[in-house]
Amino acid sequence: MLQEDGSSSVTSSPLQMIPMMSLSPGMVSAYPWVKELKPEERGLYLIHLLVTCANHVASGSFENANIALDQISHLASPEGDTMQRIASYFSEALADRILRTWPGVYKAFNSTRISVVAEEILVRKMFFEYLPFMKAAFVITNQAIVEAMEGEKVVHVIDLNANEPAQWCALIRDLSARPEGPPHLRITGVHQRKEVLEQMAHILTEEAEKLDLPFQFHPIVSKLENLDFEKLRVKTGEALAISSIMQLHTLLACDNDKKSPNAIGVHLQRVAHMNQSTLRELLDKDMVNVYSPSNDSTSSSPLSSAASPNIDSFLGALWGLSPKIMLVTEQDSDHNSKNLMERLYESLYFYAALFDCLESALPKMSLERLKMEKMLLGDEIKNVIACEGVERKERHEKLEKWSQRFELAGFASVKLSYCAMLQAKRLLQSYNCDGYKSKEENGSVVICWQDRPLFAVSAWRFRR
Repeated sequence: MLQEDGSSSVTSSPLQMIPMMSLSPGMVSAYPWVKELKPEERGLYLIHLLVTCANHVASGSFENANIALDQISHLASPEGDTMQRIASYFSEALADRILRTWPGVYKAFNSTRISVVAEEILVRKMFFEYLPFMKAAFVITNQAIVEAMEGEKVVHVIDLNANEPAQWCALIRDLSARPEGPPHLRITGVHQRKEVLEQMAHILTEEAEKLDLPFQFHPIVSKLENLDFEKLRVKTGEALAISSIMQLHTLLACDNDKKSPNAIGVHLQRVAHMNQSTLRELLDKDMVNVYSPSNDSTSSSPLSSAASPNIDSFLGALWGLSPKIMLVTEQDSDHNSKNLMERLYESLYFYAALFDCLESALPKMSLERLKMEKMLLGDEIKNVIACEGVERKERHEKLEKWSQRFELAGFASVKLSYCAMLQAKRLLQSYNCDGYKSKEENGSVVICWQDRPLFAVSAWRFRR
């Protein structure tokens, strides 16, 4: 590395020379040691290349970005170790962002791609089965609803993302076992696929009949942003619960986003000792000082970076329904900055943890794992990194921002019970993996991998 006087210091590791090297098309062949790097060193080098590439993309220097992408292609692989896999998807996202600057080329390149709905649904079910996050959210949500509806004779549940009947089958069983007897239960499911709602109606009706619980299922085929609230048919005298699982962030999209994020200066701090191997640990070591926002980068109030009339009006309409309880599960990470580099930094941490989760759950060449990484996590990464304006739907935010937003909309926080938290903790422990953890945060539950928050479940009620 260069010393303060400009001379080069003696280095014992080729990794320490990375910051002073310029990227060139022949670098891999010119420096054969690159392919001989240890996994930890290769991981750090890939992080450096991704950040370098993203800076070039943000500043419009596409020729240099192309060179960086070429270098990444020699080291990354969707079938490699965790860092190689995640580098593949982030580099694909950066390339996709470049392509979007030529709309004709982009549209032609994507014109023959077909989205298979059945396979997308299957992949989401895999995520539900192999990782505990959604199950934990369901357990917490159901327990909060059961507690809030104690003594109620008519219960109406609105599911804003009705695609998993397992959650409501469990609720039907819980309500049927009430000491005072089961209530009349009505579930309104909102989903844009009619066939998904039909399948859910069939499964839930069978479960309710088996347990002799009075039940109705009301399907609404609609995208969330187009939801007609009158179709929810909320009636006087019924106790209302609302459940939203990873849906509200899609309403944060607004079409006045700046198209050209500010470029950010990058500094990669070198690491002398590398004795741990997970991607999360690599990021902790080498991303602490990976960038420092320039003076002209966006600095704003907690809500201004994601201000959107869509979410404000939607929450106002939910408030107008006077719910007795509203449960919200969202990704607990800040991927909604207008600045590309800030999104890259935050999403690297977040998806590194999720890729580590899959690493602990499934073999490297598992078809299920490859599908989840490509069709679910890879698509989310592409949306976070490559898209802007209304196309960028994956606008994840921290629990603190959501709490401020709900309070401004007129909701009051409801502290989740010890029983709900205990159930979630036991479910995470049942996976026999030390990495899964849960913690209480201002009455809400945050589900983590190691010490990295990934998903947050919070409860709210109507407040006059």
